[in-house]
Amino acid sequence: MALLESDVPIREVVTTDPEKAKALENDVRAKILDMLADTEMTIEEIHDELGRRGEEKAETTVRHHVNVLKDADMVEIARLEEAGGGTRKYYGSNTRMFSYELPASSGDRLASARRTTTEELAALIGTLTEKHGTELEAVAREMKPCEYCETQHYEEFVVRELLDRALVELGETGTLDDLLSTAD
Repeated sequence: MALLESDVPIREVVTTDPEKAKALENDVRAKILDMLADTEMTIEEIHDELGRRGEEKAETTVRHHVNVLKDADMVEIARLEEAGGGTRKYYGSNTRMFSYELPASSGDRLASARRTTTEELAALIGTLTEKHGTELEAVAREMKPCEYCETQHYEEFVVRELLDRALVELGETGTLDDLLSTAD
């Protein structure tokens, strides 16, 4: 006899590849991503800024963390400068990470917006599968690890990636900011 039996609904989905997940195992790396999102910095500048934020790390440790993020393709060299007979590297983040939590009251306040979003997304995904279903399924089939796996979750992942990349593109072009500022 079960002491508790409950359906557990999916409330959140996190999509990332295993290398990025591994790179984010350390909270210092998340701080480095945040610092590099808007400003290019050298290892020394990252070290100093981490110190100001209460993270006392050796420069070699900071370099290690930056290299892990670089290997995961989340950070890249933004520019090189000649400096005292050597080369100074400036790093920038190509990944924006949102580590926020919505206020407890947001569920009720955003209920109407959530319904609108769900309806609009359902229509968009319908159009997407109608026009590009073959491509979505082909990519999903490429991803699935064995012949016995269903492709449904892989197709969902592909759609989520498309939505995420479209939001990134809107953010980078300023369109998202423009649209959000008209809501004020």
